Amino acid sequence: MLLSVFVLASCKSGSGKREIIQSKEIVPQKEYALLIVESDSCIYCKQLEKDIKTNQELGQRLSQMDLFRINYDSNAKVKYKLLGKEGITTENTLARSLGVNSFPYIFFYDKEGNIILRLPGYVPPKTLSCIIDYVKSQEYQEEQTSRLS
Repeated sequence: MLLSVFVLASCKSGSGKREIIQSKEIVPQKEYALLIVESDSCIYCKQLEKDIKTNQELGQRLSQMDLFRINYDSNAKVKYKLLGKEGITTENTLARSLGVNSFPYIFFYDKEGNIILRLPGYVPPKTLSCIIDYVKSQEYQEEQTSRLS
């Protein structure tokens, strides 16, 4: 009896159309991207969000890069381009695969999805502005080259 109720309910609700589920995208369009992995219970995540919205200097620097957020506590679908891979997974699975173990966790990466810099924890606006300048000036490439020499 219960089974027949479920069958009837599914027949009624199905109109023959397939439901398309949109996923969040964290695929960079600009040369560089900033990804913030947050948690619902993180007060520092909320402070970082406030800093980004209210600090003009930081906002100006961020306007030249893609800014993405994913929630560690979410199982929502996300389309990504990171670590040389493209795909669709859940926000939680992606965060875990990136080794996130504190919040907020900040990633800078390039258009190809190569991670340039990882920053665990809250970063004050002035420091974050300097880090953005460091990434955009490509100084990290000079450091990588000098290490290999």
